[in-house]
Amino acid sequence: MPSTTGWTRHDIPDQSGRTAVVTGANSGIGLITAGELARRGARVLLACRSGARGRQAVERIRRQVPGADVEFRPLDLADLSSVRAFAESYTPGTLDLLVNNAGVMALPYGRTADGFETQFGINHLGHFALTGLLAGKLLHTPGARVVTVSSGMHALANVDMGDLNSERRYHRWVAYARSKTANLLFTHELARRLREAGADVVAAAAHPGYAATNLQTAGARMEGRRTAERLAELGNRVFAQSAEAGALPTLYAATAPGVRPDSFTGPRLMGMRGAPARSRRAGWTLNDAAGERLWVASEQLTGVTYDDLKR
Repeated sequence: MPSTTGWTRHDIPDQSGRTAVVTGANSGIGLITAGELARRGARVLLACRSGARGRQAVERIRRQVPGADVEFRPLDLADLSSVRAFAESYTPGTLDLLVNNAGVMALPYGRTADGFETQFGINHLGHFALTGLLAGKLLHTPGARVVTVSSGMHALANVDMGDLNSERRYHRWVAYARSKTANLLFTHELARRLREAGADVVAAAAHPGYAATNLQTAGARMEGRRTAERLAELGNRVFAQSAEAGALPTLYAATAPGVRPDSFTGPRLMGMRGAPARSRRAGWTLNDAAGERLWVASEQLTGVTYDDLKR
């Protein structure tokens, strides 16, 4: 991994001529990521569930970056029919960068439109399907990258292959950690398959550390737990770094020269704050067998196979 000491948004290379898709780009780290890519000249598609918030994000970026080439595209990762519709509507023949950023955290138990536990369904399966459906575009783009946003909290739990939908027992933080471990196993297995196929595509992962976004408050707000919501808001104000700082690891993995396949980038200081740096992973996230098992299960659950990666 090249040196990251002091790396900031000002170090992002020129992105002119590149096309990027950023999921969950209507707020937080996704919005910052989309804006900085557009600032450096990329064409950026903001893939968001809410049309109103997605269009507001487009206008916000255009105000900050006059002439920005940005566009809203509807995408609901909790509905595989929406994922397929997004992929089918993607008309360019190439795709330089896919940032799998959207996610939910510590929600009460729920299910996606396809019956998957919400956090596993959105954070992992939705992105697994999206990447697979866009794989042909990525493979036809020299130097393309897939960056999947995980979390340092992945270390709290491994994926339970016998209970992917948390039907036997549900704990919101364990389910979140499992979905973030799934992100890393997906990146690891995708990088392996790309290497074996001889593809010029880099699959990497990143995490924001403790960044102030609406992720921390969403679950408590959904359940009306006002005290928990206020505590999360207080933590964001006192301990968290800004969303702008939290976006740096993603932007580094997406744009910096020499980023290695299957790398994991996060904040330098205790994995919570600071400039991008190599981040540690729990041992199971580098397990080839676990990665392959999750991959096969994900293909079966989503109905999406990566045929373009098969020789």
